[in-house]
Amino acid sequence: MELNGRPVSTGELAGLALYGYGHFTTMLVTDLRVRGLDLHVERLSRDCATLFGTELDIARVRELARRSARAHPSPSVVRVTVYDPALDLVRPSVRPLPQILVSTRAAPGSAPPPVHLGTRLFHRDTPTIKGTGLFGVIRQRRAAQLDGFDDALFTGVDGRVSEGPTWNIGFLEGSGLVWPQAPCLPGVTMRLVSQAAERLGVPVSTRPLAAVAATRMAGAFVTNATTGVRPVASVDGVRLPRPELLDELSRAYRELPGELL
Repeated sequence: MELNGRPVSTGELAGLALYGYGHFTTMLVTDLRVRGLDLHVERLSRDCATLFGTELDIARVRELARRSARAHPSPSVVRVTVYDPALDLVRPSVRPLPQILVSTRAAPGSAPPPVHLGTRLFHRDTPTIKGTGLFGVIRQRRAAQLDGFDDALFTGVDGRVSEGPTWNIGFLEGSGLVWPQAPCLPGVTMRLVSQAAERLGVPVSTRPLAAVAATRMAGAFVTNATTGVRPVASVDGVRLPRPELLDELSRAYRELPGELL
């Protein structure tokens, strides 16, 4: 883990650990290439302007991420976090100086098994920003696991499905792909899967989906940069089919070319 290209000290991590004010993106890096690199960069730039009111040095971000990826076996998962180590809790608006923290870990060795989801009433604060404050989502994931599920699927007070703690969810209906219309983080992998679907000639749409209606779909999957396309085995104990289209989407996503970091 490095801050601006050098080992980070405990003191420099204190503000991030105690206050959790920052944003990040997570990339799967294979041979120094990243699917959707431009989308990750776009996210970092946008969220930095929103949280800190300043422009992020994207060239420096790429340099530091590339350096970290080179130091680890490929493929690896590189996370770029932007935060201000000197953030003042009382006056957070004073002199924001966001810094670049890069951490790297090994990529999963094999595809995870289909996931069993349990719905939870939950709405993230500022869902369109990939923020570092994960208290709420981890609490919901833990609660779902204590109830016997693998993970939580969030719903709003209106009963509509939105997203999960660290992923988006897509549904298959007939020959089409449906994304839930609800407040959520527009994930990079979600957007890439839409591109893969369009290459296959699969219609892509977005519309409100109630949790009960979700259990009647022809299939579902969760998606993020680390796991790609992961089938959903069940929602609230109701098993979902695994159509051939789901495997085709997964394969088309994996075949998308990566951009050089």
